[in-house]
Amino acid sequence: MPHRIVEGHLLDQPVDVLVNAWNRNLIPWWLLIPQGVSAAIKRRAGTAPFRELARHGPIPLGGAVLTGAGRLPHRGIIHVAGLDLLWRSSERAVRAATANALALVRAHGFRSMAFPLIGAGTGGRAAAQVEAWMTDELLAAPPSLAVVVVRYRPGR
Repeated sequence: MPHRIVEGHLLDQPVDVLVNAWNRNLIPWWLLIPQGVSAAIKRRAGTAPFRELARHGPIPLGGAVLTGAGRLPHRGIIHVAGLDLLWRSSERAVRAATANALALVRAHGFRSMAFPLIGAGTGGRAAAQVEAWMTDELLAAPPSLAVVVVRYRPGR
């Protein structure tokens, strides 16, 4: 099944697992002021997913880690390191993060997932370019996996 692109809020998607565009995890989560998707997750899910994430240690650039979903109705959250140590994203990071999130979904048998545009907010990349990189990587998704890419729109 090809992926769909929708406008709205990532956390409102009826999927098994969400993808959170995260950082390399070198600074303790509790010292960070979450922005974007991470801030929304912290508000709705609580801090449990971030405490669980911290136990995994630093995430390599483009890497992915699965945690529980806290108070969210989803089965899990995949945190991807889409930002480098200078809080910037790159084509390499976006492509690797997308591919590694897909690998975790396959490994855990999830049937649906939702991505934000990795690196298009805090990472400083143009949304259209990020969407093109991700679309290219999502061609490797199994046909049975329902994938949604969410373009965030405030007020939704």
